[in-house]
Amino acid sequence: MTHTFDVLNKYNIVSVIDDETGTETETEAAHMLLEALQTIRGIKVFKFKDPSIALEHFKTNKEDYALMISNLRLPVINGVQLLKTVKDLNPSVRTVLITENEANDKILQEYNKNEVIDSFMKKPFKHSELISEVNDQLSYMNSINKLKK
Repeated sequence: MTHTFDVLNKYNIVSVIDDETGTETETEAAHMLLEALQTIRGIKVFKFKDPSIALEHFKTNKEDYALMISNLRLPVINGVQLLKTVKDLNPSVRTVLITENEANDKILQEYNKNEVIDSFMKKPFKHSELISEVNDQLSYMNSINKLKK
């Protein structure tokens, strides 16, 4: 199934930040996941292993970003810190944090309450679940931007 969103005329970048330190099977799954995301018409998907490079890309293109998806555990800075910086630079960008555990940690819930993290996904998940989550986030962004017009 292919989806197109009006909002993506302007906001068309989706990035995934994961250092892929897992097994070969997990790395292959990550590549298949990126291919699956490409089925959403109108978006440009970027994959980063290094959160500092992802942040630089975001700073350069922050007005074009729709969504940033980050693993919690990353080298240098963690996913929460990365997503907080992203929201500080552009509060309208949607954010999803991927965790290995349930998102019941009080600190994570506080970031969620303060709208730093818009959604959580728990590993492992199916590609269809990620596609659905991305579609939900883009639909939300689309509806908010329609209200602003």
